[in-house]
Amino acid sequence: KKSAAIDFAQPEGSALVRRIAAASDVVVENFKVGGLAKFGLDADTLRAANPRLIYASITGFGQDGPYADRAGYDYIIQGMGGMMSITGLPHGEPGGGPMRVGVAVVDLFTGLYASNAILAALHRRQATGEGATIDLSLFETQLALLANQASNALVSGEDPPRQGNTHPNIVPYQPFETADQPIIIAVGNDRQFARLAQLCGAPEWSSDPRFASNGARVAHRAELVPLIAERIAAKPAAAWLVSLEGAGIAAGPINSVSQALADPQAGHRQSVRRFGCGALGEIPTVGQPLRFDGQRADADLPPPALGEHT
Repeated sequence: KKSAAIDFAQPEGSALVRRIAAASDVVVENFKVGGLAKFGLDADTLRAANPRLIYASITGFGQDGPYADRAGYDYIIQGMGGMMSITGLPHGEPGGGPMRVGVAVVDLFTGLYASNAILAALHRRQATGEGATIDLSLFETQLALLANQASNALVSGEDPPRQGNTHPNIVPYQPFETADQPIIIAVGNDRQFARLAQLCGAPEWSSDPRFASNGARVAHRAELVPLIAERIAAKPAAAWLVSLEGAGIAAGPINSVSQALADPQAGHRQSVRRFGCGALGEIPTVGQPLRFDGQRADADLPPPALGEHT
């Protein structure tokens, strides 16, 4: 990334942005609906000057509809879009109630959807020579993020409840307290459950009609989970993680952010990078998760200071 600070409220500033856009492939903006038209920086104006331009607008609620003029904030969208209703401890439990996700997940996913849409438009432009105007909203992205929970609601006609750290359709698939710290155990099928039962010293669980299939385990969650929890609590986390990995059962610790960044896998993959050649001095960052033909996809430049490249 490079950063140029341009005051497009001034005529010379908006003219400069138009000049840049005329030679660009993509423009991305996230102003309120219609907010850029008075500066001549709206999609119609810029695409008239550059028909190959791909113009992506990201707003809270989209370019039309009853909420189109509203500002969009991740927190509000998580509430309005159903995410908070399914995140957090169940109603009635201590600390129960709607909970936002710990990062601005709607903002992040909207950016990812935008990049997918831009790439699709670039691909189409190769065949047609025409650019595109992309209309993307935080609200619709949040609805898409509901994924299986939206399907549960649409098919059943009932709202999915908050389940804390459990899974609505798979059991066991949640944290368990070991003798020293919690770990997550994710049993993906009946064979894995049979192996977990063996590790817990209760092979009979896998033939018990209440637990033999995932559907039965979901129906008898309240009976099964305490039985597993009692056995898991008997040994420390490290011992369980070794045993579970050996049995082909997905499991892992609940790391802090610092522990995750310092994890041996993160170190091997060089997930944390440090840049020291920009105006802001040395900056530690999380690197790109992408590899192309075995090569990292990180940029060579550090994150820029505001206007550093004006």
